[in-house]
Amino acid sequence: MSALFFLPAAALALAFTPVSRIIAYRIGAVDQPDGRRIHAAPMPRLGGVAMYAAFWLVALPAAGGNSVVLGLFCGSTLLLAAGIYDDARGLGALPKLLCQTAAALVPFAFGLNVQQIALPGLGILSLGAWGYVFALVWIVGLVNTVNLCDGMDGLAAGICCMAALILSWSARSIDQPDAATLMLILAGVTLGFLYFNFHPARVFMGDSGAMFLGYILGGVSLMGTLKTTTVISLFFPLLVLGVPLIDISFAVLRRALTGKSIAAADRGHLHHRLLDVGCSQRQAVIILYVISFVFCLAAVLIARQFWLPAVLLVGLNLIVIVAIMFRRFRFVFSKK
Repeated sequence: MSALFFLPAAALALAFTPVSRIIAYRIGAVDQPDGRRIHAAPMPRLGGVAMYAAFWLVALPAAGGNSVVLGLFCGSTLLLAAGIYDDARGLGALPKLLCQTAAALVPFAFGLNVQQIALPGLGILSLGAWGYVFALVWIVGLVNTVNLCDGMDGLAAGICCMAALILSWSARSIDQPDAATLMLILAGVTLGFLYFNFHPARVFMGDSGAMFLGYILGGVSLMGTLKTTTVISLFFPLLVLGVPLIDISFAVLRRALTGKSIAAADRGHLHHRLLDVGCSQRQAVIILYVISFVFCLAAVLIARQFWLPAVLLVGLNLIVIVAIMFRRFRFVFSKK
């Protein structure tokens, strides 16, 4: 039944994204090229408004009165408002973090909580009141992970689309239909948005979009895969989002070692490294798509108890990522 929501979500994203471009130009939410950014012309960056509207127009009727979903709606609305302001006027790192934290706290009032998680070798770990802290860190962490991943045409949207599809399958397999449906809707929204966002992009999702995607992925994964007692529950969402999570880990380490703020922007991300060794934007994004797909495949294999091939795939991916980070990814590419 949840498959019926995928196409309407994609269609609404297709319809709303051109409208978001018009709004972006009118309120000044336009990304100007500079030395760090890789686009050459001013670009509207309010795609998050289209994704938010498309998602909730489908998700709210599909939720059937689920109180946690209503909490996610309220929290994402608060976060969207902060993202729109950031896209149009600019918002400092601390105010942005405070807005993310406030948005992450909202679903708690509607019943969201993680009472326990499963850890390999340790079994079921009861969290008690620490479950709220865990959930808060989880949601805010994924919000910033997706936000920092959004540095190239189609990159964040494509990776989030794959992650949402796999998380939908996972939630369905452990009898979490609400989470499965919401993830499928999110996959449809990101796919529809990709029509305008893949290189050469006609619109960016902006902070409003990246934070929204991270927020929904974080909140819904707490509803679904993290609430099961299977030993893979904690690592399944982490694995399917392996590319942005590894990228942000490298970024934090790199900036800490150089004495920079972890919120400082730089050109050291995976997609920048691929451009440095000669990839075009499309080639770089496709390579990162493939790496993400391999992580997703490994997650499915783990869920099916095929541990050895899964570990081999993860190991291969890590080797490729390290090669990219240290600019040892030296195939010959032509920039066209």
